[in-house]
Amino acid sequence: MNRALLSDIVLVDIIGFSKLTIIKQQEIISYVSKSYRKVIEKMLKNSNMLLEQLLTGIIPTGDGFFCILNPEFKGYGAVLALSFNHLSELISKKYGYFQGIRIAVHTGVVHKFKDILGHKNFVGHGLNECERYLSAQKHQISTVIISKNAYQSLEQFLLTHRDFHSLLIQKEFKFSMPFVFEDKHKNKLTAYTIWMRQGSIINPPNIRTDLTHHNIP
Repeated sequence: MNRALLSDIVLVDIIGFSKLTIIKQQEIISYVSKSYRKVIEKMLKNSNMLLEQLLTGIIPTGDGFFCILNPEFKGYGAVLALSFNHLSELISKKYGYFQGIRIAVHTGVVHKFKDILGHKNFVGHGLNECERYLSAQKHQISTVIISKNAYQSLEQFLLTHRDFHSLLIQKEFKFSMPFVFEDKHKNKLTAYTIWMRQGSIINPPNIRTDLTHHNIP
């Protein structure tokens, strides 16, 4: 089990979670988890694939979760994050106290292992590095922050999947100029912010059958 995987890591973090009452924390984490699970299931159904084909692991963090993509889908992590971001806007209409989510995407290395209970789990610098991007000062609600590595993976993904490139143009995909910030350990990191003016949930590509219809109706 202990082997290195280089892939996209998506970190979802609920804004202001620690300041909520215990009842509200339980309510919102339950609803967010259930909503994201349903959307992922629908995306997989639309792309005719199983969960393990897209995601090699999901790690709860208490106030959010990590998604580790299968290396075959490296580059799609940024698109998945944009879809997650759109879903958070829908959730905020249901719960007035829900301030939204912060999302970071990084392409990095993780190691798979079995924990003390025999469950699949992950460690690695990729997870730590992904978390650091949430501290970027330029991060704003309705945008996703991605590392330089994740940006390069997205570029390669769009070169390979031209239909996704066309779809993102249609959805008015935008990205910032690269910027450098310091994390709490004084490390200098290069990042981008990305967003879509027309929010949408975009299905993953079915690599085996090369489906071209990606929007969830």
